[in-house]
Amino acid sequence: MTKPDAEIPAEQENPGPHGMTRRQLMRHSAWFGSAVVLVVAGGEVISHVAGQPAPPIVDDPHALKFVQISDSHLGFTGPANLAVTETFSAAIQQINALPYRPDFVMHTGDLTHLATAAQFDQVAQMMKGLHTGKTLTVPGEHDSIDDHGQKYRQFFGAGTVGDGWYSFDMKGVHFLSLVNTLSLEKLGHLGTAQLEFIRRDVAGLSSDTPIVVFSHIPLFAMFPGWGWATDDATQALSYLRRFSSVTCLNGHVHQLFTKTEGNVTFHSATTTAYPLPAPGKAPAPTPMVLPAGKLKQALGIREVTYRKGDSPLAVKDVVLG
Repeated sequence: MTKPDAEIPAEQENPGPHGMTRRQLMRHSAWFGSAVVLVVAGGEVISHVAGQPAPPIVDDPHALKFVQISDSHLGFTGPANLAVTETFSAAIQQINALPYRPDFVMHTGDLTHLATAAQFDQVAQMMKGLHTGKTLTVPGEHDSIDDHGQKYRQFFGAGTVGDGWYSFDMKGVHFLSLVNTLSLEKLGHLGTAQLEFIRRDVAGLSSDTPIVVFSHIPLFAMFPGWGWATDDATQALSYLRRFSSVTCLNGHVHQLFTKTEGNVTFHSATTTAYPLPAPGKAPAPTPMVLPAGKLKQALGIREVTYRKGDSPLAVKDVVLG
């Protein structure tokens, strides 16, 4: 069992070389593969274990409700998961079994493992089976291995601008769907054109508009040594500092993690394919082989709920197992 936050010595609260404090790392370890409910309000993250009473917002039939899935990696054939199609199908079935119909389902990248046309077609066909108002995506680096994302955009680029980014509004929330996987050196990268898109896109919004940002690679320095950061995210986030509630949802790291900086809360999602090690707990972020019967406990989906007039977004992470 990990220590309560109050027992962590103050000197261990200073960020380490990769931008995370020991407290954040311990929270990460505690939440890996777990079903945790998070309520984002006033820059704070309040958590409780799934199965306990959920915040009333979750049960409001008029609230905005959407689901995030990530990192399905269709086409992966390694020992960490010999059946990624089956686990992705299980995630779809889990979404369809929810007691409500999500307004939309967002896939935050690495839909495929090798960015082949056949893999993109398979993902597209499978996602057509989702019982939802619409399905949305942003690309991962595995979706643009050899062509700067051209095949991805042929399948999933309708209605986007630039290299696949876009925004939309729904039930009082403004959404930004960003692409930070196309100009990879070591870290994620948005680029000048996309930064200008963000600046112009939010310029006319009221500061009390809730903002939700989707990206594949984290928009905070989760672990730069493994490329788990975006080099120009600070500029992008500067355009969002005036908003009272900003929630950034990403994939890429294949595990649950939450971080708050002022008015911005970041949530990294788990995967439907295979887990990756905790930051710094292995030489590299390579797929982890888990004991028999344990894989689905490290996979899952994320439910997000928002009720107009309230500041909180309720975020619930649910394992497949």
